[in-house]
Amino acid sequence: MGLDMNYEAEVFVDTENLSREDWLACRRKGIGGSDAAAIMGMSPFCTKRDLYYDKCGIQAVMDEEEDNWVAKEVGHRLEDLVAEIFSKKTGLKVYPVRKMFRHPLYPFMLADVDFFIDFPDGSKGILECKTTNYNCQNKWANDSTPVNYEYQGRHYMAVMNIDKMYFACLYGNNENEFFIRCMERDLDIEEDLIAEEEFFWTENVEKGVEPPYTEKPDLVLESIRKHCGPADKDADAVKLDRKYLASIEKYMALKEQKAQHEGEAKKLDEKMKEAYAEIVEKMGTSCTGVLRNGSEEYVVSYNPAYRTGIDKKGLERLKVQHPDVYDDYVNTDVPAGMSRHRGDRGQSCKAVSPSG
Repeated sequence: MGLDMNYEAEVFVDTENLSREDWLACRRKGIGGSDAAAIMGMSPFCTKRDLYYDKCGIQAVMDEEEDNWVAKEVGHRLEDLVAEIFSKKTGLKVYPVRKMFRHPLYPFMLADVDFFIDFPDGSKGILECKTTNYNCQNKWANDSTPVNYEYQGRHYMAVMNIDKMYFACLYGNNENEFFIRCMERDLDIEEDLIAEEEFFWTENVEKGVEPPYTEKPDLVLESIRKHCGPADKDADAVKLDRKYLASIEKYMALKEQKAQHEGEAKKLDEKMKEAYAEIVEKMGTSCTGVLRNGSEEYVVSYNPAYRTGIDKKGLERLKVQHPDVYDDYVNTDVPAGMSRHRGDRGQSCKAVSPSG
């Protein structure tokens, strides 16, 4: 389509005194930077269908009570600190602009940028501030940037017509546990991104057409569970069309194949236990054993696992003797999958001969 580079981003709304509810309402009027990865099928958190439901006001992508709300709040509160560390390390001036911007040529594209950068040559850049768990720092290894953040950055550069941006990520509790990644604008990738976003907005959101599921199975199943809700064992059976026959047969064949591999794995596991049984006996209560063979050294170690839990009988006693505690702390989880006899969506499927 070719990109017109002669434009300046428009101010869509001033966010300085905007409530969270109003801010979310504004975001639903277009596609934001954090939506870009979902549209490209690269989000680890939501599917394109989830995003569609959010933009149509059917169901929000991020539930306020979801488990990671603390991490999100920590990230939000530490944005200023991350920006301060970045400025100290680079010597660059960074500053916020409390406005949500809109692309003048593609008005469905919105951008709520963390910080802007003033470069010595007079040009401007974008700074996106992130925080992550110490154990997740590998996502930034080898000078890489998580792909969902990359699409977020490319979306922002497109809206703002800016050619360079930085990601700053704090993953520990001191300024040395800090990643800085620079990303230059790529007009070929940007053109593809804009095309995908335009199709999603005009063909799905504006026309009210649900996009198909194309993401990884676990993410798709999680989305289905969220939107369909738990299964009802008293609900009427659903008559399936013959078009689902191939999927059922494929599932059953893969299940059989998996069972065969599991059988082999179990046999190998037994042989492994036979091999180390006498070593465990020798080690006694120690968790480490050392064997030297010339210049080679073997270290045998294991971490003892202690499990705390409640058995079925204990759970039944809890339900009878303390029903209020039981109701508060015991949840019923409904997995997704295929089932013929059970009320949940358990992972099973059986071939049944036609009756009569």
